Amino acid sequence: MEMKKLTSGKLRAIGYDAPKRLLRVELDGGIAIDYHDVGADLWRRFANSGVAWSFYRDNIEEEFHGTKASAGQRARPAELDALFGDAQSAPETDSKPLPPGVADLFSKPGEST
Repeated sequence: MEMKKLTSGKLRAIGYDAPKRLLRVELDGGIAIDYHDVGADLWRRFANSGVAWSFYRDNIEEEFHGTKASAGQRARPAELDALFGDAQSAPETDSKPLPPGVADLFSKPGEST
């Protein structure tokens, strides 16, 4: 789900999944709330509102039952995964010992390795 960044009241981002009719609202502090059965027309009006926080309070928070979600659950941009790799699925790398003398470069003064 693509998220639209906002700075309106406590809103920080909003996103909509049309096939699932799912609206996700991210608030201050990393709190995310999912609202189900939200119509596309309501999403369009919300996304284009000049007063998003007021629109949210009047038309969404009071009208729909939300369920808490983790802000980290949002879809990760595929472009970043393609550019930097997917850290979540990257294999663990073996930690190899440093060559002789190299460890001394990273030790604190007076500390021996």
